Order: sequence, then C-alpha cells, then structure tokens
Amino acid sequence: MARQLDEQIAGRFPVGQRLRVLDVGMGQGTQALRLARAGHQVTGLEQDSTMVAVAREALSVEPEGIRERVRIIEGDGRDTGVHFLPGSFDVVLCHGVLMYVEQPDPLLAGLARMLAQGGLLSLLVRNGDALAMRPGLSGDWADALDAFDTVSYTNRLGLDVRADRLEVLTATLAGIAAPLHAWYGVRVFTDTAADGAEIPADVETLLAVEERAGRTDPYRGVAALLHLCGVRG
Repeated sequence: MARQLDEQIAGRFPVGQRLRVLDVGMGQGTQALRLARAGHQVTGLEQDSTMVAVAREALSVEPEGIRERVRIIEGDGRDTGVHFLPGSFDVVLCHGVLMYVEQPDPLLAGLARMLAQGGLLSLLVRNGDALAMRPGLSGDWADALDAFDTVSYTNRLGLDVRADRLEVLTATLAGIAAPLHAWYGVRVFTDTAADGAEIPADVETLLAVEERAGRTDPYRGVAALLHLCGVRG
C-alpha cells in the first residue's frame, strides 16, 4: 500500500515538493514517519493515548531533522475543523479508521475540507463487497453465508465494526468534492494468513503478486481491504 500511495503522490505533485500531510488515526506512526523521512511535513492525529505514546517514542529516536517535521496531536479525527483551517493540507490519510466510525460521511466531509485544491485524500477501508471471502476460505460456511447481506463484521481484535462498499464510497467522495481518482485492492491472497505468521523466504515474490493483484480486475474486487484515492476538485 505504501507503493500505491507513493505512486499517487508522484503523479499529482512536482518531484521534490515538500507536502503538508495530515495522518488521521496515525496509530503508532509508521506511515507518518515514513513520509517525514521522505521530507514531508506531517501532522498525526490520534485519539488513543497509548498509540500516541508509542508514536512519540518512535519519533524520539529519529534524527532532529525528521523530528522537526512531525507534529502529533491527541484528538478525534471527526474534529479536524477544531484543530486546522480548511485547505491546510496537500495530502490527508485516513487508513484503518472508517471501520470504527458508525456514520463516516461527516468525517469524510471534514477531511475533504482540510485539502487544498488538487489535494489527495487516501482511504484504507474494509471491503464490504468481499466480507464472505475470509470465512469462506476458512470453511466457515455459516458466517460466509451471513456476510453476503451485511457490512458489519467482527474483526481479529473481537470488536464489532463495519465495512464500506466501493460504490457507496465512490458516491460519497463525489458528493464532498473529492471524487475517486484511483482504487486498489489490498490483501488479496494474504488475508487468511495467521497473525504473527513467519515471513516466507520468497516474500518479495509474494509482495509482487499482491501488488499486481491489487491493480488487476477481478482480483482487486475481492481484496480484504480497499485503498481509495480521491482528489479535491
């Protein structure tokens, strides 16, 4: 997914431009630090105090030049209007957040307002059109059958969360003036791998297969996750 994001950034902005990035739900800061190391100015917004502490600890061991490019704010992604002015960012990331938000439209509208003209909105969501894949491939036929008619599911942490359908999000992005520009599948073949599974020796080939499948129909349509990129008009 990092390659997909980098591809979209490279396609939209001049080479070498230092971008203003907002990472909503930054978690432990992996993506934020990666972008800061690439030279961008990154603001991370995270409401989980434990994750904020982890992100700050990770940032503390970075070189001073990178530390100066990262700002971490403890807060809710639905309150971006409280923290920032409209048009303050060139790129807004919202990865792995929407599944925890019961009504995502207000959040998405707020994120779109944070974007400057031509800015990129990057979303990573659970694929509501493929919820039957994981239980089906695991032989859990009852759960697979139920999954066809819902966008609700229980994640690996045991939490009741929700998924998003591509068609619905496409309409939502058009309605908030950040229409869908590109989309990818993420975890097409690897979604059923056990947590903590040993990394295979041919991991580069595995990644190449996932990358290719994530761009190719019909495979990307049954991916566990969808990566959507909208552009502020």
